[in-house]
Amino acid sequence: MIGFEEKLVQIGQWPLKAAGIETLQVNVGKLCNQTCRHCHVDAGPTRTEIMPREIAELVVSVLRRYDIKTVDITGGAPELNPSFDYLVTAARALGRHVIDRCNLTVFFVEGKQYLPEFLREHQVEVTASLPCYLEKNVEAQRGKGVYSKSIEALQWLNRLGYGQPETGLVLNLVYNPLGPSLPPPQPQLEADYRQQLGGNYGIVFNRLYTLTNMPISRFLLDLTRHGNHERYMELLLEKFNPTTVEGLMCRSLVSVGWDGTLYDCDFNQMLEMPVNHGLPSHLRDFDAFLLARREIRTGTHCFGCTAGSGSSCMGSLA
Repeated sequence: MIGFEEKLVQIGQWPLKAAGIETLQVNVGKLCNQTCRHCHVDAGPTRTEIMPREIAELVVSVLRRYDIKTVDITGGAPELNPSFDYLVTAARALGRHVIDRCNLTVFFVEGKQYLPEFLREHQVEVTASLPCYLEKNVEAQRGKGVYSKSIEALQWLNRLGYGQPETGLVLNLVYNPLGPSLPPPQPQLEADYRQQLGGNYGIVFNRLYTLTNMPISRFLLDLTRHGNHERYMELLLEKFNPTTVEGLMCRSLVSVGWDGTLYDCDFNQMLEMPVNHGLPSHLRDFDAFLLARREIRTGTHCFGCTAGSGSSCMGSLA
């Protein structure tokens, strides 16, 4: 199979370089109350990789020194990290836009019932994973009982004003395919979500983001187990879309690992591919000027972000 670097050479886009830092994406650890089949983080209830307070304080120190507009907090279930509230409060006090990558069911974990009101108080954008509007598909991917709790959580957020016109409280949903296929066109699927969730449950939201499942970690194991890995990689290569390269999320963000290591994206983080080429690779040495112009590390997994309409933390790219 042709390599991603070679593909970029063919279209005159090598080396791939950053175009700035608009977002600091902070992965606060792999602890999660769910164990999902597609999870590229391999997160779950028994994971012990949790960002300590001193690393969270380094995140805030970087935000004080540099005008990075958005803080995108992810995990695991980021809200299970003891420093989650601190990161949100400190980032908002500095005037940063904060995104919480939420699995929705975390609201029902003992001691976490305050979270919806906390998120509203600090005007945090909630980007919530709901990999399908059908119960059977969600539970096949995320486990029994997840769908009903997710629906209840979305209704809870709606009552607080999330997703409602003119409140400014943003609620986005995230779709992942159930198996080795690409997401359908985002606008049409968003319309289907609105019809199904609105008609059946009265749920409203701002945007739907479609994400391609990345061939790494738990999803890679699932592909291999069912003999679909080679076919899936061929699909990603076949559907390579050169128009997506300009908008790749790695070109406008830096990803921070739970231990403070710096990466080009959350996927590279899970593959233990930190930034290189002599650049600062830890929060304590963060230099926005250098990192904003860095050369980005790539691999065959990057075909997942450039296939079809493309894929990023903010949905399709083309």
